[in-house]
Amino acid sequence: MDHPFPERTMAIPQDPGAPHGPRTSIGWTAAIIGLLALVCYWPALTGEQVWDDDAHITRQGLQSVAGLWKIWTSVHATQQYYPLLHSAFWIEHRLWGNAPLGYHLITLLFHVTAAVLLVLVLQRLRVPGSGLAGILFAVHPVCVESVAWISEQKNTLSLVFYLLAALTYLRFDEGSGETRPVRLYALGTFLFILALLTKSVTATLPAALLVVLWWKRGTLSWRRDVLPLAPWLVLSLASGMVTSWVERAIGGAQGPEFDLSLVGRLLLAGHIVWFYLGKLLLPIHLDLIYPRWDVGNDAVGWIGYLLGAILVTVGLWFLRRRTRGPLAAWLFFVGTLFPALGFFNVYPFLFSYVADHFQYTAAIGIIVLVSAGAASLLASPSQAIRGFGMTAVAAVLAILVLASNAQSQNFTDPKTLWSSTLEDNPKCWMAEDGLGLWYKAHGDPGKALSHYQAALRIRKDYPQAHSNLGVWYEDKGDLGQAISEFQEALLLKPDLAEAHNNLGSALAKLPDRLDDAIAQFQEALRLQPEFATAHTNLGTALLGKPERLDDAIMEFKKALELTPGSAAAHANLADALSNTTDRLDEAIAQYEIALELAPGDAQVHSNLGLVLNAVGRSADAISHYKEALRLAPGFAEIRLNMALAFLGIPGRRREAAEQLEEYLRVRPANDMTQRILEQIRATPP
Repeated sequence: MDHPFPERTMAIPQDPGAPHGPRTSIGWTAAIIGLLALVCYWPALTGEQVWDDDAHITRQGLQSVAGLWKIWTSVHATQQYYPLLHSAFWIEHRLWGNAPLGYHLITLLFHVTAAVLLVLVLQRLRVPGSGLAGILFAVHPVCVESVAWISEQKNTLSLVFYLLAALTYLRFDEGSGETRPVRLYALGTFLFILALLTKSVTATLPAALLVVLWWKRGTLSWRRDVLPLAPWLVLSLASGMVTSWVERAIGGAQGPEFDLSLVGRLLLAGHIVWFYLGKLLLPIHLDLIYPRWDVGNDAVGWIGYLLGAILVTVGLWFLRRRTRGPLAAWLFFVGTLFPALGFFNVYPFLFSYVADHFQYTAAIGIIVLVSAGAASLLASPSQAIRGFGMTAVAAVLAILVLASNAQSQNFTDPKTLWSSTLEDNPKCWMAEDGLGLWYKAHGDPGKALSHYQAALRIRKDYPQAHSNLGVWYEDKGDLGQAISEFQEALLLKPDLAEAHNNLGSALAKLPDRLDDAIAQFQEALRLQPEFATAHTNLGTALLGKPERLDDAIMEFKKALELTPGSAAAHANLADALSNTTDRLDEAIAQYEIALELAPGDAQVHSNLGLVLNAVGRSADAISHYKEALRLAPGFAEIRLNMALAFLGIPGRRREAAEQLEEYLRVRPANDMTQRILEQIRATPP
């Protein structure tokens, strides 16, 4: 049987840009990849946003051109500092807003493009089975999490740049001596930087290229192979350091949950390698969140995993004189996984040390090895062996397509995703909490409560569940219990800005606790300066202190900067300005903008009417009161305000009386209004 990776020294072609490898039509291969990928991911295309998609799709404060600048210049602007990724999201939001379909289609397009680029890279390297490798990668179930989940567009887009950079560098490497085209090197470097700016896991590319070059030639030349990639290695190191700092300092990847010894991390790494290899070779029971292993208690039992990985590496090293392919594939797989092996703290380790999207790029190494082996089988001179091989490949592909289609159905909506997670991981506290949030948002507080409580039974020290449970109690009017839950959340995680904001909201509803509420909102903003809701809540609380009206206005302006397209933000600022004596024109302007954005808001129409009446524009005020009544016929107070506006216009007393009569039908016990009405009736026309 032919070796999976043929051992040959590549001749330098006359044309460095000429395509290499099997003359498989890339057009037909791309068409097959696209069609099968569409079958795999069809259920997810019409899916909703899930989990933290809302944190990746460009938020209001970043949707302007200034927001795009902020994406690049502030590490706090986005969930992770991947400016090219969030620039892509920024463009996509400009095209179709928050509609999930566009994001799903683009992510799928990136995935298909990456699969086609993989075929081109393998053809240039003359690796057999290049087309099969691209197809297997396109349909493999471990890729579903990266393709069906909008948040993981970082994986698909970064891999496109990764493979483009690799393809360009390989073309550069085919040149001879000093004549290797500098323009190709410059282009490859640029594409590599784009990959790093999309997701820093692509920092493993220069090491992967060294593995590939060793596989091609059987040795590495310091001058020809290592030195050209030295600048890329420096870029990789810098990118890794920045990402590691962001994960710890901003992402929260530090604390007791991340305190592991070096020995523990080594044993964890061995376990992780075999876990991913197992899911790759037998992709069953795939889950969004896998159980979090207890490294402190279980790591001793993982010695076998680490020893096994070492033995495989040693064995393949001794096999290299016969065939270097398996060692190259293994080194690519483990090396590309290195950033996710537990040596560096990343926030997801808080709930699981493994996730399918962590091996999206690494899986290529094993897939290529298997595909090359299958190609050798299909090239057998025996017709029976070829027939068996074709049947086996077709069966495997069919199984993988069906499995990916079924897996992508889990990403259609949050309820389905969290429920499927609990099927394989019944102790997933995050899934229980996520279901609680879903049921609360869909008007079923009873089920929401049961899931919050289930999350806390599994993990009583889960601060987010305590905070969410506190919101549930606050909605029910039980402020005492709500405050207790918020305080428990903050005892567990003092830097949880959301819990500080929620605690402030509850305290603001209690007599004599306004100062405490203000302090909580301020702490939330210290921890998360661009927390628009906390700015709004702080502004509202400051309105309760007349001497701090200017501070309240400043907070509402900051909230508006963060959410420039928000009608509510304009209305809140207008409400604050309406408390001044010399800025009523500004208040009117803000109300009018709010109504342009949300013309169906009865409260804003009513509030605008009050200010218009205060500046002597009673007729305009009445028109807004009438619109408010049309939108909210049961809004009785509008009739009282409209009556006062009518009284300010000569000859409109009868209409004022009519509005007061309608008001008294709803509020018959209002003696003051009754007396005003009697005075109007007693006054001659």
